[in-house]
Amino acid sequence: MSTTETLVAAAEAHGAHNYHPLPVVVATADGAWMTDVEGRRYLDLLAGYSALNFGHGNPRLLAAARAQLERVTLTSRAFHHDRFGAFCEQLAALCGMDMVLPMNTGAEAVETAVKTARKWGHLVKGVPDGRSKIVVAGNNFHGRTTTIISFSTDQEARADFGPYTPGFEIVPYGDLTAMRAAVTENTVAVLLEPVQGEAGVVVPPAGYLPAVRELTRERGVLFVADEIQSGLGRTGRTFACEHEGVVPDMYVLGKALGGGIVPVSAVVSSAEVLGVFRPGEHGSTFGGNPLACAVALEVIAMLRTGEYQERSADLGARLHRDLAELTGTGKVSAVRGRGLWAGVDVDPSVGTGREVSERMMGRGVLVKDTHGSTIRIAPPLTISREDLDWGIGELREVLGA
Repeated sequence: MSTTETLVAAAEAHGAHNYHPLPVVVATADGAWMTDVEGRRYLDLLAGYSALNFGHGNPRLLAAARAQLERVTLTSRAFHHDRFGAFCEQLAALCGMDMVLPMNTGAEAVETAVKTARKWGHLVKGVPDGRSKIVVAGNNFHGRTTTIISFSTDQEARADFGPYTPGFEIVPYGDLTAMRAAVTENTVAVLLEPVQGEAGVVVPPAGYLPAVRELTRERGVLFVADEIQSGLGRTGRTFACEHEGVVPDMYVLGKALGGGIVPVSAVVSSAEVLGVFRPGEHGSTFGGNPLACAVALEVIAMLRTGEYQERSADLGARLHRDLAELTGTGKVSAVRGRGLWAGVDVDPSVGTGREVSERMMGRGVLVKDTHGSTIRIAPPLTISREDLDWGIGELREVLGA
């Protein structure tokens, strides 16, 4: 067996089968490129589901991590450390808000947002304890904890994991009438992805997010934007909500905040909302640790220049122009997305999304399928124009377009 086959076999034999990865074994990576254990190079058009917005091994981020590794990496929140205050202050400023509650993973941040909304609803809005409701959208993806899958409509993520956590109302994404009907006196929050990533990079109808924002204001409900995948430059703006001129009550952030080096997530909101917490009521041993804060501070500094947002917007326009041409070939039924982020629905005559991903891998380009027939494209924001053109050209060849 080859080295790749040996390593894949070991992973299959001893690793739980909670993922179905493509049979490529990455050994090194730089920028938008990854190299496997056999020395083959691949263009990365997935970027760790937006965790690698700034590319593999970004020199600025590596330098920040190395410098912090020499100083202190973990204190726990039992003590202050010299990076925490600056991280919270600067992330709050980037979001135009007051306070930050840092965690590690995206799912932890969503769980934190749920707890925050419930506590705020009880203490501030006056909803009786245990009666609060949070409205979410169908086909959402907010993580895979027991609570989060309780309001998922994806049976692959949900089935066989009951009993489920109550307190959630699911409405169709983009359906304002259903949203209005679902928001009651016991509703404490509406939790939405401004672009649904796992569902296939689904952009809501124009005007939907502003209407939800207005509805939540009218009814005294928190609008929580899960920007874990869509935020921090991916869509051509710092936050995807900005495309509709919307400012939520709470941002849920992750993935790119850790620069592809360490897991960093955060809930960012007003002092009124995050001020409901008291010591001991919520926390994380690693949340807001010195290494995470040092890397995230550099991410924030990079985003403040606007360079990466502009690059995503410019290259994204090129990406969507080229993908739109495929819809007239009979090989692609639809293309959606914003910035350097796209969902491509492949016609069944071409093959499944998995089959197309495997053919792309054979040509040295890495993408990933979702929901059977959709290919997700989300390259690092640092990708060159030439590499992007080449990767989409390979997709055109694979589709026979």
